[in-house]
Amino acid sequence: MKEPVRISHTSALILQTINAGFIYGFDVMEATGLPSGTVYPALRRLEKEKLIVGQEEDARKAARENRPARRYYKLTTPGRQVLAAALERYPLLSKLSPAEKNA
Repeated sequence: MKEPVRISHTSALILQTINAGFIYGFDVMEATGLPSGTVYPALRRLEKEKLIVGQEEDARKAARENRPARRYYKLTTPGRQVLAAALERYPLLSKLSPAEKNA
């Protein structure tokens, strides 16, 4: 039987933040208060582990808005499963997570 994926508290917080609708790096940073040196490496690691998938924004849209292109993230099915396990493992995580973005 495959060993369940265990992630750090920080990675769990990032997964929960993405799940709440904060879907690009700077958005995650603002919602969690974590620095870029923590968020961006974690996003790359979570994507490599296939817990999230990222998609580059159309550069023309970003240029029209006069900003760099964003990479948008969403949880995969395994990512949602790992997040559910992390919420059981880290019960205080639910108190730290941001409110739903579009609520």
